[in-house]
This record gives sequence, structure tokens and C-alpha cells, in this order.
Amino acid sequence: MQSAIITTQCPELSLLHRGKVRDMYAIPGHDDKLLMVATDRISAFDVVMAEAVPGKGRMLTSISLFWFKLLADIMPNHLISADFAAFPKICQQYRDQLEGRSMLVRRSKVVPIECIVRGYLSGSFWSAYQKNPNVCGFMLPEGMRESEAFAAPLFTPSTKAELGEHDENISLERMRDKVGAELSERMAAASIALYERAADYARTKGIIIADTKFEMGLDADGRLVLVDEVLTPDSSRFWPLESYQPGQGQPSFDKQFLRDYLSSLSWNKQPPPPPVPSEILAKTSERYQEALRRLTA
Repeated sequence: MQSAIITTQCPELSLLHRGKVRDMYAIPGHDDKLLMVATDRISAFDVVMAEAVPGKGRMLTSISLFWFKLLADIMPNHLISADFAAFPKICQQYRDQLEGRSMLVRRSKVVPIECIVRGYLSGSFWSAYQKNPNVCGFMLPEGMRESEAFAAPLFTPSTKAELGEHDENISLERMRDKVGAELSERMAAASIALYERAADYARTKGIIIADTKFEMGLDADGRLVLVDEVLTPDSSRFWPLESYQPGQGQPSFDKQFLRDYLSSLSWNKQPPPPPVPSEILAKTSERYQEALRRLTA
């Protein structure tokens, strides 16, 4: 079995940031470019587990590359190349760490908002709805069931939390206050268009995209572009279409399996995380592999 890459070490590159999953490097002599590396780390409830899922970073990269291509006519993205041979020479010495799990991307100014689109009542929205049908400024119909489809997808932004902190769902009004009304409207419209295209495609492959999270930035020319990963099992809730049954939680091709395991423990969802058994990691990996297989077959 391949060994997991939990942390990359590329000392001749300039480490800018280690996120929950990705390591981001600046490349000496290439100020307009960044190297984004998807490790095998896995997080749940915004906490990074001590254990990793071997090959997960490669799967995430393959899925993101697929969607970047499919969605390019809706919104430009930051991808330059994922062909390792095309990376700057200084990167070539780190082939064992980088090949297949990294992307050379254009440097962008990331907008500090998570662009979440929800097509179905699930996750934190379902939890909030059970207490009050007015969720983040959306007055939802009475009597909705868990996993039920909304009449139309909802754009529900959240703050972009620092590592170890929790994202916070916010209203559109608060988003406008943070980044401006015009940019907020452009981001919301693009998010809905991206989700609808992806959801329609995924259904043809037997997958329901219940919700997903996009990140956006402004490139050197001021264009709004899609950045980070896109429509992966880390950033989306994928359900098998063939077993979809509203009124209950759904099986999934994402890390919900890990979340469910952790929720069965007496853990307060704060660091440090509890140890994750190898069989839970293996079954989580199987779900990622199935999502990749279905989407790209």
C-alpha cells in the first residue's frame, strides 16, 4: 500500500501556508505563480486528524482537474498546469512528493468568504432548521424533511476560518458588509451557475451533489476566478442517486463516514482529535475512490 504524505517538505520553495489539506508554496523567480499541493491529511469539524488517507491528495487533484475543465466556460480558474514536467525546474527535485497531487496556479487575491451552495436540506442547515425554519436569513418552508431538495439551490456564504477554528454561516447582508454588494452578487450568481452545471452532470453519473463549497479570488487583472479545489469529496456532500430517500441521512461518497464515526464518540470537536482506526480510514478512502470513478468514468 502506498504511504501517506501528511506534510510536504520542499525547503528550496517558500512555504506560504499549511491548510487543513493543502500546502501552498511560492516559487522563487516566479512571483505570479503558486504551487498548491494536496496532501493526504483529512479533517472533520475543522480539525485535522493525526492520521491520513493514503492517496487522498491524488484523488482530490484528479477530481478538481476534471471539474476545472468542465466548468471553464462558466467561470475562469487559477489553474496553469498539473503536468509535473511543465513545473519550474526548482520543483523537479521534489517529484516524489509533488507529482500527481499538485497544481501550478496563478497567484490570486482570495476573497475571505466560503461560497456554499445547498441543493438539499442537510448538515448544519438541517440542524439549524430543526430549531427555527429561518436559517441564515432564509425562511424555509415548514415541514421539510432531512435530505429533502430545496425548490431552488440556496447560496449560503460562510466566513473563512483560520486553521483550528470553525467556519460560521452568515447572511447575504453580512457578506455584502464584508466584501461589498457588487462582488457579493457576482460571487452568488457564479456559485449557483457552477453548482447547477455540476449537479446536472453528476446526476448522469449516479451522484447527487447535496451541497458544495467554492472559493474565489481576484487575479492580477481583477477578474473573479475559481481557486483552491472544486467539487471534491472534501468540499461537497455526494450521495448515491440510486439509494436516495428523503426523511433521513444519506450514505455518501465523501468524509461524512468519518464525521459519523467521530460523532459517535464523546469528543467535543476541538483539538486534539481522537485516534481514527485504520478501518475507518480505509472505508473513507473507498468512498473517495468511488466518487472519482463515477465522476470521471
